[in-house]
Amino acid sequence: MSRSDRELLEDPAAHLLILRGHLDARGLDDQTVADAVSLRLAAAIESLAQCSDDVRNRLFGDDWPLMWATRNRIAHGYAFIDLSIIQTTVEEDLPEIERAISAELD
Repeated sequence: MSRSDRELLEDPAAHLLILRGHLDARGLDDQTVADAVSLRLAAAIESLAQCSDDVRNRLFGDDWPLMWATRNRIAHGYAFIDLSIIQTTVEEDLPEIERAISAELD
């Protein structure tokens, strides 16, 4: 039995909620939090990849390849993750990603 796009969108929403909890507890200056935030961000993007192309394109459009590239940098390590990219993503991009997912779930 396959999951609906709505069910699939609940996964990244949950990852992002936990990510926000990590940030609320301590900032990205804490290496453990930075690692946890990075991995939750990658997991959220990976979860979004499971949604249909139609939903993903409607929600993220031309930003999707950049989101997937961010996931790849985190998931594959490339020695170390540039925390300035994670910081910028959290500050500038995450609110819009959360808004798009939330609006689709509502």
